[in-house]
Amino acid sequence: MLDFDQQGHCVTLTINRPDMRNALGEPGDADVFADACARINQDRSVRCVVLTGTGSAFSAGGNIKAMQERRQPFDGTGAQIAESYRRGIHQIVRNLWDLEVPIIAAVNGPAIGLGNDVASLCDIRIAAKSAVFGATFLKIGLIPGDGGSWLLPRQIGLSRASELLFTGKTIDAETAAAWGLVSHVVDDDELMPAALEMAAEISAQSPEALRAAKRLLRHGQTASFETLMEMSATTQALMHQMSDHQTAISAMLDKTQADYKDE
Repeated sequence: MLDFDQQGHCVTLTINRPDMRNALGEPGDADVFADACARINQDRSVRCVVLTGTGSAFSAGGNIKAMQERRQPFDGTGAQIAESYRRGIHQIVRNLWDLEVPIIAAVNGPAIGLGNDVASLCDIRIAAKSAVFGATFLKIGLIPGDGGSWLLPRQIGLSRASELLFTGKTIDAETAAAWGLVSHVVDDDELMPAALEMAAEISAQSPEALRAAKRLLRHGQTASFETLMEMSATTQALMHQMSDHQTAISAMLDKTQADYKDE
């Protein structure tokens, strides 16, 4: 259900469950995402990830039919369901969040509920014109059970996140761009070329500095200014001692493309 395709320094992860509009959270999904993300983090040649969906949807969220029928992971007592979330859906979110390299969401269609939250935890979002976004949990009597109440306000602010959640409405790609949820909106047939072009630009940077910069951006969401300044000083000192730094300087002065080693 998750296709893994590596071309050079970029990995494309494609949610491949089109018959269910790429619903997530089915039994076994957590293991599939854990394996893919571990493979990426362990491969120093990978510098960027593109996440997208097969067919007409990015991801329509959880399996509503399974909820209605009280099938896994939505069966059992309250305590059992909570544990199913921790071991299942939460592990999908956590493994994507813990990717060490930048991840671009190429949102090819509806990103609803869990699908919206999965897109929100990516570093960059590019949307096709047909994309639709929504935090529609309350419409089915639920709350964001997978981190959305932490992620969405950080993307679009508390007022707009509250509006989306409390009304259950969806917004189109242009509105998502105006609200800051996505960086770019492109024609549907230009989505993957645009995402891969950006991935190539990212992959041209120092792989060590890329990973360090992503860590700093993430810590910057919760750390104090003083803490982040100290982290920046120690990280920068390390970067000065890396071979990537000298490679980058030499390439800039020589007006050539830096050739970083995958170490």
